[in-house]
Amino acid sequence: MAITLAQALNTALHDAMADDDRVVVFGEDVGTLGGVFRITDKLQQRFGEGRCFDTPLAESGIVGTAIGMALYGYKPVVEMQFDGFTYPAYEQIVSHLAKMRNRSRGTVQLPVVVRIPFGGGIGAVEHHSESPENYFAHTAGLKVVAPGTPADAYSLLRESIASPDPVIFFEPKRRYWLKEEADLPVRTEPIGRAVVRRQGTTATLYAYGPMVRTCLEAAQAAEAEGWDLEVVDLRSLNPLDTDTIVASAQKTGHALVVHEAQVFAGFGAEVAATVTERAFYSLEAPVLRVGGFDIPYPPAKLEEFFLPDVDRILDAVERSLAFS
Repeated sequence: MAITLAQALNTALHDAMADDDRVVVFGEDVGTLGGVFRITDKLQQRFGEGRCFDTPLAESGIVGTAIGMALYGYKPVVEMQFDGFTYPAYEQIVSHLAKMRNRSRGTVQLPVVVRIPFGGGIGAVEHHSESPENYFAHTAGLKVVAPGTPADAYSLLRESIASPDPVIFFEPKRRYWLKEEADLPVRTEPIGRAVVRRQGTTATLYAYGPMVRTCLEAAQAAEAEGWDLEVVDLRSLNPLDTDTIVASAQKTGHALVVHEAQVFAGFGAEVAATVTERAFYSLEAPVLRVGGFDIPYPPAKLEEFFLPDVDRILDAVERSLAFS
């Protein structure tokens, strides 16, 4: 049946809590309200206030509490209400959550999932649209995933909750209402595996999270130009599926990375470096990056000029092909 990405996430939480009573969900307004995007809808009614509860507006305290609960055997799933609210918890995440297993020589595990709605495209106010994925992908000890489809949203969240390691789970908020045919429960490729969403021969578009759908739309529009674009959904930023990335670049000879985050020092740089190091002699052009401009996310009325769209992607493809 057709299901939205938001419904897939909600179902994954229900199923995980039903399967394991150590799974607890907490954050700002996740209980009675069901979250601002209703991802935690009806969890409190079904499982009670002891397993799904609201917290004070203190993100550092939310993650710190999750660390303590994980040390006592629980599997916390916490929500950062918006991406821009994550920064007060940054110290807890990078200094403690990410390092505890290494610090304890593997004797202490912290199975914590930090859910973060991220990206723009919803006309939000300041601090409600950010792309902080690179901060966490750079941090050793964290898994970082960003589903772009409802099926992946369900499967990757279930796998993240089951993981013995902490996972930063980025949810593309502009795609919460994206629908696809999916029979839940479903299991897709595991964390650490990329997927070729569309086969092509002219050039490769690499994307994750909200930009997967945009790249598929660009690939469809490119047919009018006689271009056959391949679209690779990274899905997992850390660990990164370098084999799939390299194989696609070797196949097409042209590689472009697309993300909402600013281009400078963005995750696209890691993909570009990987392709250059491992597929250099297959490339017919430099690896190009398409992303947000090097400014903070702009006010809602200016978002359309900031976020990559089909036209900007196709312009970059044209530039890449011009090198051949």
